Amino acid sequence: MKLIAFYLPQFHEIPENNLWWGIGFTEWTNTRKAQKLFPEHYQPREPFQDYYYDLTDEDARKWQAEIAKNYGIYGFCYYHYWFKGKRLLEKPFNEVLRTGEPDFPFCLSWANEPWSRRWDGTNHNLLMPQDYGDEKDWKEHFDYLLIAFKDERYIRVDNKPLFIIYRPAIIPRCEEMLLYWQNLAKQNGLEGIYFVHTLSYEPLVKGFDACIEFEPSYTLTHYGINLEKAVDGYHQKFNVMDYDKVWSNILERAEIKKNFKTFLCAFVDWDNSARIGNRAHIFKGSTPEKFSHYLTQQIKQAVKNNSEFLFINAWNEWAEGTYLEPDKKYGYRYLEALKKSLEINL
Repeated sequence: MKLIAFYLPQFHEIPENNLWWGIGFTEWTNTRKAQKLFPEHYQPREPFQDYYYDLTDEDARKWQAEIAKNYGIYGFCYYHYWFKGKRLLEKPFNEVLRTGEPDFPFCLSWANEPWSRRWDGTNHNLLMPQDYGDEKDWKEHFDYLLIAFKDERYIRVDNKPLFIIYRPAIIPRCEEMLLYWQNLAKQNGLEGIYFVHTLSYEPLVKGFDACIEFEPSYTLTHYGINLEKAVDGYHQKFNVMDYDKVWSNILERAEIKKNFKTFLCAFVDWDNSARIGNRAHIFKGSTPEKFSHYLTQQIKQAVKNNSEFLFINAWNEWAEGTYLEPDKKYGYRYLEALKKSLEINL
C-alpha cells in the first residue's frame, strides 16, 4: 500500500499574505497564536525542537522528504493554487521542480476554493476570488502543470499523472475543461491525465477517473449531525467531537463504492482553532496508538478494495491540527504509529 500525504506549502512569506494578514505571516503565525479553549484542549501545538521551518529553504524540504520516506510515506500531494493565471504559494513546489530535489514522489491537488478571511472557502470577506476563465486560461494552466506532469517523480496511474481537484462542482464548464486538458495531454506526449476529485457535499462531475473520501470533512459533512454531540460538557459552546466516534463511523460505512474507483483517506487528528478560534471543529481523544489502530484497519480496507493508494490528511496541516511531522508533545510517535500500521499490513 502506498501512502500519499497531503502537503500544505504555506510555510513561507508571500506578498499577498503580508498585505492581508501582516508582515511576516506564514502558517506558523496561526499556529503560534493558538490558545486553549478548555482545560484539556491541546493548544498551542509546537514543532519538535522549535523547528519552525521556511519552505523556501531547500534543507527543510529535504528533511521533510527524508523522514517521510524513512517512516513509510510514499509521496506528497502538494496543494496547488491557481486563480485564472494568478498563482499563490507556488515557490516551494517550483523549487522542487527546478532543483530536482528532494527525489521523492509527488502529485498535485488543485485547492480551487476562493480565499477569504474566514478560512472556510466561502465568498464572505473575499481576499482572492476564484475565476475559472475559458479555454485561454485552461491552456495557460495546463502548460504550467505540464512541467510537473512530465517530471519522472510525478505519481501516475495507468501511466497517467494523477491530478486532484478539490471542488470540481463549483467550476463552470468543468467537464469541458477536463476533456480539453485530456486532449492537450495527448498532444504533448502523455497518455492522458488521471483525474481525481474529493468527495464532499457536492454533486459528482463527469470526466473523473476516481474520487477520494477526504477525511474528516467527508464524514463531518454526511454524518456530522450525530457527531456534534459526541463529547459532553463542551459541545454546546464549541464543536468538540470524539475522535474514536468519528473513526468508528468511517470504518463502519459501506466497504466498497460500486461502479466508481474510490481512494480511502486517513486523518491524524483535527483542530482548526488556530485559524478560526471558537468557530473551530475540535476532535478530542487522538493519540498515536489510536491513530495506528485505525490506520491499520483503513489500510486493510483499502487493500480489500484493490486500491493502490491511501491518502493521509495530512503531512503538515499544523493550524488544522492534523499533521504527521514531529511535535513537542509526541515527538515522532505519530510517524512511528504509521510505520507500525504499514508493517502490520505487509
